[in-house]
Amino acid sequence: MFIHSVLFEIEPEEIMAYRKDCKMWAGYAGKAKGFIRYMTVKRLDYKNQFASVYEWKTKSFHDAFMKKYHDWLVSKSEAKVKVLGYYNLKSQQETRAAQARQA
Repeated sequence: MFIHSVLFEIEPEEIMAYRKDCKMWAGYAGKAKGFIRYMTVKRLDYKNQFASVYEWKTKSFHDAFMKKYHDWLVSKSEAKVKVLGYYNLKSQQETRAAQARQA
């Protein structure tokens, strides 16, 4: 599994616009081949930091989505955000609650 995350700094007055933008991005990702899930998370103990986290079956599915939609979605996004970092991650091992109880 491939995970792409973007860490943002967002002022409180921009949070509602950011959430709206997230729904737009996730809506397009949800229709893309290889998409698994999306979530928005708030970074604890850091003021005004949020991350958008996307899970894909493979990096190639993510790359195809980004090539087709990234620039267009950025142009449609309304929230004023400061990008703090991009993180590309590859799952190495995973345990789900049901698996942990059986172990």
